Formats: sequence, structure tokens, C-alpha cells
Amino acid sequence: MGNSFQIDYLEFTSANLEASSRFFAEAFGWSRIDYGPGYSGAADAGIDVGVAEAENQAAAPLLAVVRTQDLEAAYGEVTAAGGVITREPFDFPGGRRFHFREPGGNELAVWIATE
Repeated sequence: MGNSFQIDYLEFTSANLEASSRFFAEAFGWSRIDYGPGYSGAADAGIDVGVAEAENQAAAPLLAVVRTQDLEAAYGEVTAAGGVITREPFDFPGGRRFHFREPGGNELAVWIATE
């Protein structure tokens, strides 16, 4: 294959753009970038991220997974910022993670590598 392909951008849809942007800032420290009505970005996320307001949010076909150095602290930050835990922390080969839904309706996970 002559062309190279890499994931370059991750875009979430949100039933509540303000709540999603506030959540990402409070839970993960991602700075909000306003691009105009109905769309914002998030800086410092490790990859370029956009958040598009969508009246009828469809179920996302992927799961965004955020890496952390302290899973317990991340759990507390996610819940304090309004995230709803959908899967309590569990072990898997090479790590441990939990899943949650942010206020705009997106399902994400936070993980930590284990030895």
C-alpha cells in the first residue's frame, strides 16, 4: 500500500455541547476551543478532538479510551465532573479500566497500564 494512514482526529457528538465541553475540562483538564455555534474542540487531549452538537445523538461506533497514571483519582475526577460510571473498574491483560458516560451522552473509558 503506497499511502500511510493514521488516526488524526477524534470527533464526539453531544446532545449537550456545553455540558460535554465543561466535563472534558473538569475531568481531564482539556482546554476548550470555540469554533462557532454547535462545535468546539479540546486541546491537550493527546490527539485533536472535536465536539459537535447533535440533536439526535447516535450511538458511537467506537470507544475512546483515555490513559491515566492514577485510575482511582481519575474515577473520582470523572464522577465529580458529572460522569456516570457504566462499568466499574476491571482488569484486562496489560491493564485496568472503567467505562463512563459523560453528560453529553458519549461513552468513554479510562485505563492504566499494569505490570
